[in-house]
Amino acid sequence: MEKSRYYINIGTGEISQEKYDNNDDFVVHATETEIGELRRIINHMQSADIGTFFRAHVPIVEYHNDSSNDAYDENLIVAFQMIHDLGDEKTQKHIESMGILGNNSM
Repeated sequence: MEKSRYYINIGTGEISQEKYDNNDDFVVHATETEIGELRRIINHMQSADIGTFFRAHVPIVEYHNDSSNDAYDENLIVAFQMIHDLGDEKTQKHIESMGILGNNSM
């Protein structure tokens, strides 16, 4: 399959083939299948984020015992690993400088 350029903004969950405003935090070259998988991961992050919002309003549930927070963190790392693997050189260096992947990205 042919790879296309996509612009990723992980904070907003945006994946676009068109560059505009601030949607170009990360640039990747991916197939439609790979972008579909990345979209699925980002959707899981957003679902978990909603769960963490509701958990925040229940004072008896501790932050470190929150499965929604754990799911968000796990999906975030998976998303960054995939963006790193598919990213251009600038994207890869940026993610490596963040240290979020530990030694997995090297």
